[in-house]
Amino acid sequence: MADPSHSSPTAAAAGDSLLAPPASDAPEAALPAAAPDLDAEFGFQRPELGKEKLAGTVGFHQRHVFLCYKSPAEWPSHVEATDSDRLPRILAAAIKARKSNLKKSTKLTICEGEDGTESSLGDVLIFPDMIRYRGLTHFDVDNFVEEVLVKDVEWLPGSPEAIKGSYVFVCAHGNRDKRCGVCGPALITRFKEEIEGQGLDGQVAVSACSHVGGHKYAGNVIIFSSDAKGEVTGHWYGYVAPDDVPVLLHKHIGQGEIVDHLWRGQLGMTEEQQKKALELKHMTNGVTGDESSAKEANGTNGAACNPAPAGGCCQGNGGGFTCCQSEQPEEKQDKSVPAEENHKSSTTETDKESGKKGHMKICQMPNWFETWERKDTYATLAVVTAAATVFVAFRIYKNTN
Repeated sequence: MADPSHSSPTAAAAGDSLLAPPASDAPEAALPAAAPDLDAEFGFQRPELGKEKLAGTVGFHQRHVFLCYKSPAEWPSHVEATDSDRLPRILAAAIKARKSNLKKSTKLTICEGEDGTESSLGDVLIFPDMIRYRGLTHFDVDNFVEEVLVKDVEWLPGSPEAIKGSYVFVCAHGNRDKRCGVCGPALITRFKEEIEGQGLDGQVAVSACSHVGGHKYAGNVIIFSSDAKGEVTGHWYGYVAPDDVPVLLHKHIGQGEIVDHLWRGQLGMTEEQQKKALELKHMTNGVTGDESSAKEANGTNGAACNPAPAGGCCQGNGGGFTCCQSEQPEEKQDKSVPAEENHKSSTTETDKESGKKGHMKICQMPNWFETWERKDTYATLAVVTAAATVFVAFRIYKNTN
């Protein structure tokens, strides 16, 4: 069974869909590091960063297939269209040829693969199915596509392995676009540092991938993990900077909640559905995009929590982990955050008066409270008003008789 801790993370790469139309970007040399001048022009200091809205920038697809193939430095600008790279070229062509027969709309992307590692050359990862097939060759492609993607059954020559934990793919395709080549490696390095520092090896894996679409949104990140209901789906993030990595680990993977201000969209949604989903969330919570960004940035304080033991207030999240929030003294509460947010991370006065000592942890508010909508409030008020009206009318009737 596949284990994220053994997957082959990379320190340089990026991602575009193999089935996307060729871009006009001229091939660029892979960039192993973000020098100050490159960072200002192509990296996290570039003028265009954060200028456009992100929600609704992910094309509709229901299944994402990753082919493990070589390293980012070896990927040409359009790896799926290069004669020398037979396997990705034939697989992309086979998927395109059978597009009308596929059970689910399928997106193909390259991720790093190297023989002798967990993600070996020719391995295929399929999300949100969370399965891995090993050792695909160009001789097997037609049969593989027919069985797995068209008929939606197991490919008999290979035995599917279940994928556990959360997977993070970072766009770092430097030969496709310099922005991906500069931002991708820095993000992967930060992810690896945070994963190791927080003891998340075996729970979260990170890998480079080829161009996924949207060079201008670099750094581009795709996360496959369980949501609050335990269902696996893929979420896309853009304009991600190294300082956003702890936020994504804590909020998205740890708590199963999207990070609004970086969210581009989701697997299984159309562009319009993505926009409406985020608008509805903001309307329900009564916040704007800027307020949501500030709350997300302040909520993690730059670090994520480690998994809590089973049976505590923090529970496992479908193979991931969920963080508790530590107590926060009133004098240290962030005044820029709404009172209800500070209330979540503070210890109640009754606990203090009862003599409970030590570092205490409390759980986040239940999901039903967070998803309470305005229409529910109006319905409740209507019922209370009706009851009051009936009571008053009865009193008047009784007094007149």
